[in-house]
Amino acid sequence: MSDIYLTNTLTRKKEKFVSIDPPNVGLYSCGPTVYLSSHIGHMRSYVGVDILKRILKLNGYQVKHVMNITDVGHLTSDNDTGEDKVEKTARETGKSAWDIAKFYTDQFFSFTDSLNIERPDVVCKATDHIGEQIDLIKKLEEKGFTYKTSDGIYFDTSKLSDYGKLTGGKEGIKAGARVEMAEKKNPTDFALWKFSYSHIGRGDPSTPLRTILRIDAKWNGKALGERGFLGGI
Repeated sequence: MSDIYLTNTLTRKKEKFVSIDPPNVGLYSCGPTVYLSSHIGHMRSYVGVDILKRILKLNGYQVKHVMNITDVGHLTSDNDTGEDKVEKTARETGKSAWDIAKFYTDQFFSFTDSLNIERPDVVCKATDHIGEQIDLIKKLEEKGFTYKTSDGIYFDTSKLSDYGKLTGGKEGIKAGARVEMAEKKNPTDFALWKFSYSHIGRGDPSTPLRTILRIDAKWNGKALGERGFLGGI
């Protein structure tokens, strides 16, 4: 087994990879939002994950790869506003949101197959984990990390002292410079749940990836040892 060195996002340094549960490695990668066709730019991310997984396997690690599919909750605006993207495509095509999600999910995997990208061991659809997402939001509410606005439940980033440490901190972020603040308390706050109607019924979980720890717990039994946040659509 050869030594593997990866860049640690937290320390900004190249460090030797050490599994927390050798020889096992849990690998999470962000999957697509299934509302339109993927293109070659999107595939670059998935090729990167595939290379990492193959290197780990080549070096004797037992890799469990989990990927999410965002089939609800990805809004058209960066400001946590707008229409659900899957719902928008469904409305424009006259099809159901469920049909749209299935079609583009199947198409996505046909594309990755054609590129000889290994499929994940577990594929988690956002709509299959609504209960876990609601449970996590309730726990955050109990701990005082959320607040309610007229359009949803938001995470209050000012309550988490080290929020932003992976990106270099919150300093320099100017309120309203990129998106409107609306009823947000802080420019870095984000929606956990939107008060709207979608194909899952009353309510919309906004970006489901923010509750990925719940998916980790369900499919891996503990936090994943290595995450490949190489981007989705």
